[in-house]
Amino acid sequence: MHQKNLAPQIVIALTLGVLSGCFIQLFASPNGAAQTYLVHGLFHAVGSMFVAMIKMLVVPLIFISIVHAVCSLNDIAQVGKLGAKTFGIYITNTILAIISTIAIALIIAPGSNANLGYIAHAAQTSGAELPSILNMIINIVPVNPFLAVVEGNILQILFIAIMTGVAIKKLENHETHSVSNAFSLANSVMMKLIGMVMSLAPIGVFFLTAKLAATLNGASILSVLSYVATGIAVMCLWLYVIYPVVVGLVLKKSPKFFIQNTKEQVMFAVSTASSNASIPITYQTLTNKFKVPEHIASFTVPLGATINMSGSAIYMSVAAVFVANAWNIDLTIVELVTMGFTTLLLAIATGGVPAGAAVSTGVLLQTMGLPMEAMAIILATDRIMDAGCTVVNVVGNTVAGIFCSVGEPEIVEETSGNEAEIQSRPDFC
Repeated sequence: MHQKNLAPQIVIALTLGVLSGCFIQLFASPNGAAQTYLVHGLFHAVGSMFVAMIKMLVVPLIFISIVHAVCSLNDIAQVGKLGAKTFGIYITNTILAIISTIAIALIIAPGSNANLGYIAHAAQTSGAELPSILNMIINIVPVNPFLAVVEGNILQILFIAIMTGVAIKKLENHETHSVSNAFSLANSVMMKLIGMVMSLAPIGVFFLTAKLAATLNGASILSVLSYVATGIAVMCLWLYVIYPVVVGLVLKKSPKFFIQNTKEQVMFAVSTASSNASIPITYQTLTNKFKVPEHIASFTVPLGATINMSGSAIYMSVAAVFVANAWNIDLTIVELVTMGFTTLLLAIATGGVPAGAAVSTGVLLQTMGLPMEAMAIILATDRIMDAGCTVVNVVGNTVAGIFCSVGEPEIVEETSGNEAEIQSRPDFC
C-alpha cells in the first residue's frame, strides 16, 4: 500500500467504521450476537491488535531514533540547545491553550442551565495530591533502565538514549563511526517497520471506529451537548485556525498546506486516542511531508508525546468550567488562576494513552473541591473528547517539530519540477 494513498483510505475506513457501528447500535440487540461476536469480539480483537502493533514499536523507536539523532549532531552542545528549545515550545503551547480555553469556556458557559446540583461554598483547593515538578525531574533518571523500558516510561527512555548517544560521540573516531553506523542501520529498519505497520492503518481504523460507534451512549452525550460542543469547538480552533496560521506564517505557505499534510495524523489520532501510539505517524509526517531533518523529528516527537499535552489541557479546562456551571459554583479569579496552574501540571503528567485526560480531570476536580459526581458525565463523553484532545496533542507535536527545524540547514523544499533545493530558514524561535 503506497503511503500517498493512505489518507483517503483512512478516511474511507473511518466513515465505513462509523456507519457500521451506528447500524449495529441502532438495529442490533444490546446483548445479541452482533454485540457479542462482532463489537466485543472481532472489532475489539483486531482493533486492539493494531494498537498493540503500534505500541510495540514505540519503545525501540524512541531509543534507537534518539541515539541516532544525537550521533548525527555535529556538536554535543546542540543536545542541550535543542532540548531547551523543544521544551520551551511545548510548555508555551500548553499555557496558551489553557488561557484561551478558560476564556472561551467562561464566555460560552457550558452547563450553565444544567442545574445538576448546588454547592454551599465556592470551590476551594482540597488536599488532593498534585504532580510534583521536583519529583518529575528527579524521576527522569531511572534507577533501573530495564524497568523503564518495561513500563514504557518515555522520559526515562529519553534520558537513557541521550546519555547513550553522548557516550558514543565521546568514543574514538573509528569506534564512533562503527557504532553510529549500527544505530543508523537500526533506525532504517525501524522506519521500514513503521511503514509496514502503517500500511495496515485503514484496517485498524475501521475496526476501532466501528467499535467506538457501536458502544457510544447517545443519551448521555445529548444531555451534556454544550460541554462536548465547547470542548470540540476549542480543539477545532487550535487544529484548523491557530496551528495552520502560525505554521503558514513560518513556512510562508497557505494554512491549507498544513491542514492537507496532517490529514493522516488526524484520522489516526481519532481512531487510537493515544499520543504514544501516534508517535510513528507523527515522525513520518514531519520527515516526509514537512521535510524536517530526522535528528529534529527523532528528538521532538517522543518528547512531545510526553509533555506536549495542549489537547489534554483544553479537555480538563472545559470540563472544570462545565462542572462549576452545572453545579452552580462561581469561580473567583484566584480559583481560575489556581485551576490553570493545576491543569498545566496535570497536562504535563498526563500519559499519552487513551482516557489519560479523564483520569487527570478527576484529580483536577478533587483538587479544586468540585463535585466528583461529575465524573460520571466526564467518563460518559470521554470517548469523543479524548479523541479530540489526542488530535490536538499529536498535531501540536508536528507544529513544534516544524518550529524546532526553523534555522536548521538541509531542510529540503520541493520545487515546481522534479528538482529539490536545500534551504536554510531564518531562526524565528
